[in-house]
Amino acid sequence: MSSGVTVAAEAKTLYEDVKKDKKFRYIIYHIKDEKVIDVESTGARDSTYDDFLNKLQEFKSDCRYCIFDYPASIAVEGGGEKTTMCVDRLVLMTWCPESAKIKQKMLYSSSYDALKKALVGVYKYIQACDYEEASQQAIEDAVRKGK
Repeated sequence: MSSGVTVAAEAKTLYEDVKKDKKFRYIIYHIKDEKVIDVESTGARDSTYDDFLNKLQEFKSDCRYCIFDYPASIAVEGGGEKTTMCVDRLVLMTWCPESAKIKQKMLYSSSYDALKKALVGVYKYIQACDYEEASQQAIEDAVRKGK
Protein backbone atom coordinates (compact mmCIF):
# COMPACT_ATOMS: atom_id res chain seq x y z
CA MET A 1 0.00 0.00 0.00
CA SER A 2 1.32 3.43 -0.93
CA SER A 3 0.87 6.48 1.26
CA GLY A 4 1.10 9.06 -1.52
CA VAL A 5 4.25 10.50 0.08
CA THR A 6 6.81 11.66 -2.49
CA VAL A 7 10.59 12.01 -2.31
CA ALA A 8 12.02 15.54 -2.42
CA ALA A 9 14.52 16.36 -5.17
CA GLU A 10 17.09 17.37 -2.53
CA ALA A 11 16.75 13.93 -0.90
CA LYS A 12 17.75 12.29 -4.18
CA THR A 13 20.51 14.81 -4.91
CA LEU A 14 22.19 14.38 -1.53
CA TYR A 15 21.95 10.61 -1.90
CA GLU A 16 23.89 10.88 -5.17
CA ASP A 17 26.41 13.09 -3.33
CA VAL A 18 26.96 10.21 -0.88
CA LYS A 19 26.95 7.47 -3.51
CA LYS A 20 29.11 9.02 -6.22
CA ASP A 21 30.96 11.98 -4.77
CA LYS A 22 31.44 10.64 -1.20
CA LYS A 23 30.52 14.08 0.24
CA PHE A 24 28.73 12.75 3.33
CA ARG A 25 28.93 9.61 5.50
CA TYR A 26 25.20 9.54 6.27
CA ILE A 27 21.85 11.22 5.65
CA ILE A 28 18.85 11.19 7.96
CA TYR A 29 15.48 11.71 6.27
CA HIS A 30 12.08 12.57 7.74
CA ILE A 31 8.58 12.84 6.32
CA LYS A 32 7.67 16.52 6.24
CA ASP A 33 4.00 17.47 6.70
CA GLU A 34 3.01 13.84 5.96
CA LYS A 35 3.66 14.56 2.26
CA VAL A 36 7.36 14.62 1.36
CA ILE A 37 10.43 12.63 2.36
CA ASP A 38 13.08 15.29 2.91
CA VAL A 39 16.58 15.60 4.35
CA GLU A 40 16.75 16.28 8.07
CA SER A 41 20.51 16.14 8.59
CA THR A 42 23.77 14.90 7.10
CA GLY A 43 27.00 13.61 8.60
CA ALA A 44 30.43 14.76 7.48
CA ARG A 45 32.48 12.25 5.52
CA ASP A 46 34.80 11.67 8.50
CA SER A 47 31.86 10.76 10.77
CA THR A 48 31.94 7.33 12.37
CA TYR A 49 29.09 4.90 12.90
CA ASP A 50 29.13 5.91 16.58
CA ASP A 51 28.61 9.55 15.51
CA PHE A 52 25.61 8.40 13.50
CA LEU A 53 24.17 6.42 16.42
CA ASN A 54 24.59 9.43 18.69
CA LYS A 55 22.62 11.53 16.20
CA LEU A 56 19.96 8.80 16.01
CA GLN A 57 19.56 9.08 19.80
CA GLU A 58 17.80 12.40 19.16
CA PHE A 59 14.91 10.44 17.65
CA LYS A 60 13.99 8.19 20.56
CA SER A 61 10.26 8.50 19.83
CA ASP A 62 10.28 9.43 16.14
CA CYS A 63 10.64 7.38 12.98
CA ARG A 64 13.31 8.23 10.43
CA TYR A 65 14.95 6.85 7.31
CA CYS A 66 18.75 6.78 7.22
CA ILE A 67 21.38 6.16 4.57
CA PHE A 68 24.83 5.23 5.82
CA ASP A 69 27.84 4.66 3.57
CA TYR A 70 29.29 1.85 5.64
CA PRO A 71 33.00 0.98 5.27
CA ALA A 72 32.96 -2.83 5.21
CA SER A 73 35.95 -5.17 5.25
CA ILE A 74 35.59 -7.72 2.47
CA ALA A 75 37.75 -10.83 2.10
CA VAL A 76 39.30 -11.06 -1.37
CA GLU A 77 41.09 -14.05 -2.86
CA GLY A 78 43.59 -13.67 -5.64
CA GLY A 79 46.79 -15.42 -6.64
CA GLY A 80 46.35 -17.96 -3.87
CA GLU A 81 46.36 -15.28 -1.16
CA LYS A 82 43.52 -14.02 1.00
CA THR A 83 43.50 -10.31 1.69
CA THR A 84 41.02 -7.91 3.18
CA MET A 85 39.88 -4.80 1.40
CA CYS A 86 37.67 -1.96 2.59
CA VAL A 87 34.61 -1.28 0.44
CA ASP A 88 31.85 1.23 1.12
CA ARG A 89 28.36 -0.31 1.22
CA LEU A 90 25.21 1.83 1.16
CA VAL A 91 22.78 0.79 3.87
CA LEU A 92 19.21 2.13 4.01
CA MET A 93 17.68 1.88 7.46
CA THR A 94 14.14 2.45 8.60
CA TRP A 95 14.25 3.62 12.20
CA CYS A 96 10.89 3.06 13.91
CA PRO A 97 11.34 2.86 17.69
CA GLU A 98 8.71 1.12 19.80
CA SER A 99 7.90 4.45 21.48
CA ALA A 100 6.88 6.12 18.17
CA LYS A 101 3.20 6.80 17.60
CA ILE A 102 1.28 4.14 15.66
CA LYS A 103 0.17 6.62 12.98
CA GLN A 104 3.79 7.66 12.38
CA LYS A 105 4.94 4.03 12.15
CA MET A 106 2.23 3.30 9.61
CA LEU A 107 3.14 6.37 7.53
CA TYR A 108 6.84 5.46 7.46
CA SER A 109 6.07 1.84 6.67
CA SER A 110 3.73 2.67 3.79
CA SER A 111 6.10 5.32 2.36
CA TYR A 112 9.24 3.16 2.43
CA ASP A 113 8.83 1.82 -1.12
CA ALA A 114 8.82 5.34 -2.57
CA LEU A 115 12.21 6.00 -0.98
CA LYS A 116 13.60 2.59 -1.98
CA LYS A 117 12.68 3.26 -5.62
CA ALA A 118 14.20 6.76 -5.54
CA LEU A 119 17.53 5.67 -4.04
CA VAL A 120 19.00 3.34 -6.63
CA GLY A 121 22.12 1.37 -5.67
CA VAL A 122 21.46 0.59 -2.01
CA TYR A 123 23.35 -2.53 -0.94
CA LYS A 124 21.35 -3.53 2.14
CA TYR A 125 17.94 -2.66 3.62
CA ILE A 126 17.54 -2.77 7.40
CA GLN A 127 14.62 -2.19 9.74
CA ALA A 128 15.49 -1.17 13.29
CA CYS A 129 13.14 -0.69 16.23
CA ASP A 130 15.79 -0.42 18.94
CA TYR A 131 19.47 0.40 19.30
CA GLU A 132 20.49 -3.26 19.29
CA GLU A 133 19.03 -3.68 15.76
CA ALA A 134 20.84 -0.48 14.71
CA SER A 135 24.14 -1.40 16.38
CA GLN A 136 27.39 -1.51 14.48
CA GLN A 137 27.55 -5.28 15.00
CA ALA A 138 24.07 -5.71 13.46
CA ILE A 139 25.09 -3.61 10.44
CA GLU A 140 28.37 -5.50 10.02
CA ASP A 141 26.53 -8.82 10.16
CA ALA A 142 23.97 -7.64 7.59
CA VAL A 143 26.61 -6.28 5.22
CA ARG A 144 28.67 -9.48 5.55
CA LYS A 145 25.62 -11.58 4.55
CA GLY A 146 25.20 -9.51 1.38
CA LYS A 147 22.05 -8.83 -0.55
